[in-house]
Parts: sequence; C-alpha cells; structure tokens
Amino acid sequence: METHSQVVERLRSVFRSGVTLPEQFRRTQLTKLMSMIKDNEQQILGALHKDLAKPKFEAVLSEIDIVINELHYTLNNFKSWMQPEYVDKNLATKFDDCFVKREPLGVVLIIGAWNYPWQLLLLPMVAAVAAGNCVVIKPSEVSAATDTLIAELIPKYLSQDCYAVVSGGAEETKSLLLNRFDHIFYTGSQAVARSILQAASVHLTPVTLELGGKCPCLIYGQVSIAGVARRLVWSKFFNAGQSCVAPDYVLCSAATRDALLPELRQALEDFYGKEPQTSPDLSRIVSARHWARLMELLKRSNGKVAVGGESNEDDKYIAPTVLVDVSEDDALMEEEIFGPILPILNFESLQDGIDFINRKEKALALYVFSNESSVINKVLENTSSGGFCSNDGIIHMTLPGLPFGGVGASGWGSYHGRWGFETFTHRRACMLRGWALERLNGLRYPPYNDNKLGWLRWTASPKSSCSLM
Repeated sequence: METHSQVVERLRSVFRSGVTLPEQFRRTQLTKLMSMIKDNEQQILGALHKDLAKPKFEAVLSEIDIVINELHYTLNNFKSWMQPEYVDKNLATKFDDCFVKREPLGVVLIIGAWNYPWQLLLLPMVAAVAAGNCVVIKPSEVSAATDTLIAELIPKYLSQDCYAVVSGGAEETKSLLLNRFDHIFYTGSQAVARSILQAASVHLTPVTLELGGKCPCLIYGQVSIAGVARRLVWSKFFNAGQSCVAPDYVLCSAATRDALLPELRQALEDFYGKEPQTSPDLSRIVSARHWARLMELLKRSNGKVAVGGESNEDDKYIAPTVLVDVSEDDALMEEEIFGPILPILNFESLQDGIDFINRKEKALALYVFSNESSVINKVLENTSSGGFCSNDGIIHMTLPGLPFGGVGASGWGSYHGRWGFETFTHRRACMLRGWALERLNGLRYPPYNDNKLGWLRWTASPKSSCSLM
C-alpha cells in the first residue's frame, strides 16, 4: 500500500506529464463521474440512509441531483471558461497579445464533511476536475458507509493515475496535511479549519474554507406567518438541522413569535405527523457523540421549550424543537447548533435586529422574511454574510450561477459553477510581445529626461487606449 506522500508524488508526476490539461480528458472524466452516480444511485441512497437515516426525497435532492445538475452545468460551460480572456490595451501595448490564461493549480486536496457526505465532496471535485487538476479526496470517517462507497467507486470509474481517495480518521488527515498540495479545500468546523490553516502555512498552500456559523433568520413587518412557518420548518429541519446553511435562530417581535408558534406546530404536524419519531421523512443525528452534544446544549439552555423536546438516545433521535425566551448569552447562542433545535429571540425595531446580527460573526447565510421590500433591502444593505435569501431558506445554494461560500469566520472562498472552476484555477497574466515599436520602447531607456517621461506616461495611460478603438 502506498504511503500518503507516495500518493501525492505519484499524482504530481502525472500532473506534470500534462495528461489532465486537454479539454477532452477533463470532459471524459466528468462524464464518467456522471455515469458513476447514475449507475449507483441505489447504493448511494442506501449509504446515506445508513449514515444519517436520510429520506430518499432529501437525499436525491441534496446529494444526488445537486451534483448531477452541477455536472450538466459544468459540461455545458467549462470549455468557454478555459479560453484565454483578452484584456484592454493602451498605445504602449498596441501590438502585443495581452490575456489571462487559466491554468490548473496542480495536485489539490479536498476534505469532505459528514452532514452531506456525497455532495460536499463531489461538488468541489467536479470543479477541480474541470479545471484540470489531479485530486486527492478525503471523505469524512463519521459518515462511514458513504466513505466506504466513495473509496470503492472513484477508482472504478475515474482515472486512478489522476485521482485518489484516502480514507481514515483524524490521524490520516494529519498525515495527508504533512504533504505539499497546490490547494486545500476543506468543508467542516471552525475548530478543525484552524488546524488545516496551520498545516497549510508550512507549505504556503492556499486554502478554501467552507465553514458555517449561526445563520440568522429575521422576521419583520407584514408577512404571511403560515407561509413563513412552512418554509422555516422545511429549511431548518431538513437533514435534522444538520446543514451549515440551516437557519440557526429566529429574530422577531414578541407579537410575531406568538403568532408563529401555533403555525410552527401545525407545519411540523403536517410534515412529520403527530409522532415525528415514526416519520420516514425525518433524518437522525449522525452519531451518539453528536447527539450528546445537542442534548447538553438543551440542558444548559435557559430557554423554554415551546415545541418538541423529546429525544431517544438509542435511535439518535431529537424531535424538532423550538425554544422561546432565549437570551443573547444563552448556551444555544454560544456556537452553531447543527441540529433540530430552533431558538427564538425577540427584538422590537428592525434596527435592533440588524444590530444584533452585526454583533455576531458573519454567517454563511442570512434569511429575512417580510412582504416589505424596504425591510429586505435595509437588511441586505446593512449586514454582511456569505449568502442572502429573502422569504425562504437554504434554496439559494442550489443555483450553480451563484457563488457559495462564507465571509470571515464562516469561510474563505467560494465554489459552485464557474466560481468553483476559478477556485481551482490559476489566472496567469500573459503578454506576448514582438519587436514592433522599438523606437517607442526607447522612451523607457536611459538616459532619462522629462520629455521621455511625458511621452511614456501618455502612451501607458488608459486614455491612450481610445486610439485603438
């Protein structure tokens, strides 16, 4: 069995041979990736259900179709993304070819997450392959069934010379990170991200971090409370709340809270029945350790359980739970919840809500529910977050044309569609110059004088480009 360093060096040697550069090679590998998913859909669904009890409906939408749609979008567009991008010129560069050449970075490492173990590994891989890189992927050991399936399928369908899967736990990840990569793409927690950054700094390796944080959901002004409840329940309790873009807490007035609670109860009953634990449409917490963490948060919270609260350790089940009378310094507000627990905090003025959001770290997503465009625009213009969505939750991340990523503590960099291609690409500034206008070049040679300087400043200025039109 190869060591991790041998795997990386083998892929680096293959990359240097240029085999991944041609557009046709990249297209072939992406097409094989598409076949891998379609040929093995039932196995994928089975692994996801074993890991997280994911309902087929949610697994198809959030794990399978989102990757297939990304593949279609990329296959239809990446040839044009590869083309040189010519830039504006001035008089001094009139006879030069000046363009941006997009080149693959080399050998990249993609470290996946357990909550969407298929999507969060393969979406960045699509981008890395389209950009012409060799790729090492490291699935999360927490979602063990999906980890095993990925390790089995990738070598079967894709070039083993160019793409490798490394399985294992924290020690294997640490071993991998001792090697020099040309880019590291990590999805997961802020705590682990700090370790990734420390390891990457040794080799000055650029890093993309897809993290998370506490995504606020602000409800204000005139709005359909029943509509808010249904969309909020769906986006919060999808995958049992184990989504980095799930609404983490609600901000609303006391009057809105009182109107919202019965609608939340009704929506939960409509979606999951009177006994949510028996519903086939509700996922489970991924592990006993993660279940215990969530239960400890509930235990430490001073909030009042208004909906749900039931749990079963053997089943790794926590009922969709809503708490009220939650304060800003409550245990549930200390960290990202990442589970089916929704605290509601109160504010009265819109500015109070905005100020509350701005006191916190910048979130991966921010949600606003309101019928009033002035409210939505005010929040949009006076806050910062990785993504923003009005009158719905999590749905913005499904569109390949929008960049997906955080800002500040919620992440560095973005991907999806062309944004992912650019993440795994070096934009090389190129000027192809011949021997024309040597007399003009003489303006920059010594001996210097003010006359030469004046002419040179004019030829190099943006205004001189007007003569090229």
